[in-house]
Amino acid sequence: MSIMFQLPSFTSIFTCFFFLLALVAYWKRNKARSAILKSPPGPWKLPLIGNLHQLITSGSLPHSSLRDLAKKHGPVMQLQLGEVSAVIISSPEAARQVLKTHELCFAQRPDFYVSEFLSYDYSGILASPYGDCWRQMRKICVLELLTAQRVHSFRSVREEEVWNLIETLSSSNGLPVNLSKNLFAMTNTVISRVAFGEKCKGQDEFISLVKEIMVLSSGFNVPDLYPSLKFVASINGMKTTLKRLYQKRDNILQDIIDDHKMNMITASTANDSSCKEDLVDVLLKLQKSSDLKIEITTKHIKAVTSEIYLAGGETAATTLEWAMSELLRNPKVIEKAQAEVRKVLEGKRKIEYTDIQKLDYVKLVVKETLRLHPPATLIPRGCRERCEINGYDIPTKTKVIVNVWALGRDPDYWVNADCFQPERFHGSSVDFKGNDFEFLPFGAGRRMCPGITFGIAIIELALAQLLYHFDWKLPNEVKPEELDMTENFGSTCRRKNDLYLNVTPRIPFLMETCSQ
Repeated sequence: MSIMFQLPSFTSIFTCFFFLLALVAYWKRNKARSAILKSPPGPWKLPLIGNLHQLITSGSLPHSSLRDLAKKHGPVMQLQLGEVSAVIISSPEAARQVLKTHELCFAQRPDFYVSEFLSYDYSGILASPYGDCWRQMRKICVLELLTAQRVHSFRSVREEEVWNLIETLSSSNGLPVNLSKNLFAMTNTVISRVAFGEKCKGQDEFISLVKEIMVLSSGFNVPDLYPSLKFVASINGMKTTLKRLYQKRDNILQDIIDDHKMNMITASTANDSSCKEDLVDVLLKLQKSSDLKIEITTKHIKAVTSEIYLAGGETAATTLEWAMSELLRNPKVIEKAQAEVRKVLEGKRKIEYTDIQKLDYVKLVVKETLRLHPPATLIPRGCRERCEINGYDIPTKTKVIVNVWALGRDPDYWVNADCFQPERFHGSSVDFKGNDFEFLPFGAGRRMCPGITFGIAIIELALAQLLYHFDWKLPNEVKPEELDMTENFGSTCRRKNDLYLNVTPRIPFLMETCSQ
């Protein structure tokens, strides 16, 4: 038997040599950079992938893995995520510096591949770069679309759709109901009516598109970790999928806008002012305004309405889903919440906005839910100019991620941090409006969520109705402590598995109400 040896080709030798040179250059560049800058500490990293292996192999979701790493390396921690340098913020003090002290330095959103296709050339708020256009569109959202007065004007929409949810659940005939599915259907309908009007073609298809977009927006995509490898999105079909979703969504939104324009002309001709304005109507009227610094285009209208739809419905439903999960897991808490609701509202058939203001404990339940389960667990920011956080240098273009989930469970600020205890907020001034940096479910600063009032209005009304009209139990004799609370990481942090519950209407009261 003869043994044959084959010498490596010149191309193979050159490739290996070039690869080794690249690794040496990468190592020297990072060493030189560290010598010049006082970089935050961080875990050891591998060439090319950086710290990705520590996140992938941890067995936990990103926000949990990052919290565990921060315990070892500090509240300001540097990671290398592929080609991208990231700094993770895990303490209220550091979060305050990023979101308040140096707010302008971090007023930018980092670029994400999905945003390029779905943000209408960065014409909205969520993904747009900090500048005149972003400032104007946010101002429109805060002062025109999502004011307290505007939110109040949509009260009847919330009350009607929450009541439709109650009627649907009351007809379960003793079978376990998929509460998660029903909650998301309710919030999507509320957002549809508020954004697009009472009746609008394409709404069901739009909801389906939103679900697909949410999946694509979840986690980290290859182009986000390796910007030099954007071409991979063309190979694996991601780019084609994004273009398809963009075109389908654009067609639906264009039809909606065209219908609204025709309705406005008809109402103007007939001198009819009785029609209630939705958000598209408001934006179309502003489009005609000469007071704006930057003209509002159809792209702006499509971008803003899409973002309100994406953020509003998902956030409210996710919070309600976790609130009911925690209540069923803590029998004494749900008993106390139901006792308050039924005492304050005894004799009422339907709960209205004014009733909610009397439900102090229910409001504490919502706060505690948001502390343990913030809808967005990680808040990304882009560093616009070099600055210093906790004594460490943060270079321009660094991706900074505030771990909101970790802030809400910091044992230095919260007693029994992982326990669901609404009473902790009783008599406390700590709130979710961006001034208390241990509790930031909606962010803080210029990029803070502008729709807090709108979202909380849906959450509090729906939760009060669910507690008032029904008794709840876990199916199949599952004990409270056995309820699966596994999370699913995405654009919002939902339950991994839908919440199924046995629901018993308060008979005959609810049955009589539903029949009227």
